Amino acid sequence: MRLRLVLAMPLLLGAVPIAAQDHSGHGDHSAHQQEEPQPQAEAEAEDYKQHQQAPAPFKLPDMTDAPAMDHSMHQVGDLPSGPPPPEAFEGPQHAADEIYGEAAMAEARATNHATHGDMKAGTLIVERLEARLGESEDGWLWDIQGWYGGDIDKFVVKSEGEGEIGGSVEDAEVQALWGHAIGPFFDLQAGVRLDLEPETRSHLVLGVQGLAPYMWHVDGALFLSDHGDITARIEGEYDQKITQRLILQPRVELELAAQDIPERGIGAGLTKIEPGLRLRYEIAREFAPYVGVEYEAKLGETADMAKAAGEHPDGLKVLLGVRAWF
Repeated sequence: MRLRLVLAMPLLLGAVPIAAQDHSGHGDHSAHQQEEPQPQAEAEAEDYKQHQQAPAPFKLPDMTDAPAMDHSMHQVGDLPSGPPPPEAFEGPQHAADEIYGEAAMAEARATNHATHGDMKAGTLIVERLEARLGESEDGWLWDIQGWYGGDIDKFVVKSEGEGEIGGSVEDAEVQALWGHAIGPFFDLQAGVRLDLEPETRSHLVLGVQGLAPYMWHVDGALFLSDHGDITARIEGEYDQKITQRLILQPRVELELAAQDIPERGIGAGLTKIEPGLRLRYEIAREFAPYVGVEYEAKLGETADMAKAAGEHPDGLKVLLGVRAWF
């Protein structure tokens, strides 16, 4: 018993100072946490507040008192003037000949020229193939042209004619022309015209064809017949796209004569005018049926000749036709 008491004494003596410690300051643990927050939690809270604040507006720096930039290093020297110096012509005319051979490069240059303006191409366009339904009589009309050649020179063929539905052809002509480019948008055309109806008659032709300002397609020509008669014809048309396939085309045609041609029923001056509208739908780019309306009027002495012959000098016509190209 005494032995056990002796062994327990050191434990009792060690417990006395621990029990004697003052813990009065630890009674309220919440106050302790508020006074001394953990470092990591405080840093996270501060970082959150900074991200919630709106960024300061951007301001351009004040350049009022900034020194002027020195551009002396960017100045270009005097530009050369006059012809090239003689040493520019000391080498061969075609330097590539020295590497690939003269024959190989001559063939390459010929191919390059052929594919940049010297190519030959051709097309045939049916501008108008239509039935014309009017008050006095119903008729039909064709207007075709085609060409073959390059950008500068080409061979052009044109043909126009009309007749009465159920009757014979009243007017028919064919033109064979040489076309030569006189500018980016116009060709000079010269050649011959042969009238097949109402009688055979030949003409010399001189005219222009091309694209005028505001995208008007213009075709004008002077005709000198083998009888010495001088006449002229001017046509203009414009394609107004309503959609990519639906196109409204205003068109006007004027005819003039320098003198009376009684056998043709033509008087001097402005002889005829034909303004009209055609609305076509391109089923394909190469094929487009259309409907339209056109007013045809003979003028001046030509109108008087028509009245004397018992004809109507003017009238409104409804048009049903097709435009195509190959």
